[in-house]
Amino acid sequence: MRRENEKANVETNGAMMHNLLDALQGASLAHVSLVTGTKQYLGAFENYGSGKTETPFRESAPRVLGENFYYTLEDIMFATAERDCFSWNVHRPHTVIGYARGNAMNMGVTLAVYASICKATGQPFTFPGSQVQWNALTDLTDSLVLARQMEWAATTPGAHNEAFNTVNGDVFRWRRLWHETGEFFELKVADCPETPQPLETQMADIAPTWAKIAEQNELVEADVTQLASWWHTDADLGRELECVNDVTKSRDFGFDHFRETRAAFFDLFARLRAERIIP
Repeated sequence: MRRENEKANVETNGAMMHNLLDALQGASLAHVSLVTGTKQYLGAFENYGSGKTETPFRESAPRVLGENFYYTLEDIMFATAERDCFSWNVHRPHTVIGYARGNAMNMGVTLAVYASICKATGQPFTFPGSQVQWNALTDLTDSLVLARQMEWAATTPGAHNEAFNTVNGDVFRWRRLWHETGEFFELKVADCPETPQPLETQMADIAPTWAKIAEQNELVEADVTQLASWWHTDADLGRELECVNDVTKSRDFGFDHFRETRAAFFDLFARLRAERIIP
């Protein structure tokens, strides 16, 4: 649950974790899989990047100073695991994409909706983020990679009680992938602006336009707020620091599933069209 500040995030999400695990006490719980993310290394949005953690991020990196509800969830799980004798894993993906409707943090669906709007309105496909993100190496997590790693870790005793970074296994630069995405949607790609052009600002009044696009193309969702997470995509693409995750530990423990990020995006876009989420 996203709240107005990290103190509230800690209180709300910590209470949910406590309630869940307390309700399961005595239920012969065998294993808990906790999914957090790259804010483990970057810090909460309020002090983003303050830890200056070196890339590539490794699971052994110390926690960033300041409140972070990821740490709260971990600590509750650790304490409860000791109390109730279950095993656990922590999975730390970076920018998860996959097929989902109504997900508040799905860049893949958000970019597909944005590209569809650009095509319908004739506006150029403009990168909304920072020059740093445009040029730097980065990585991403396909939801199926995350699911497979969770299953593998939970069913592999030698991998229990460990934290694992969870990314596709390749790296990319947005300046290439953005052009490739534009080609997929047959769009004119604009040069990256000198300053960020946040989607939340660009798309502030787009709801009627999307409703019209949905009607004209017989799409299944006319409410753009149920598809696009402008704010979260802005947060990912607007960073002023490099974000690359090391998956050596996961591979050393035996998980070697790989997914090309470009293919993950394009397969998602094709499914969104087939399911009539986008034109």
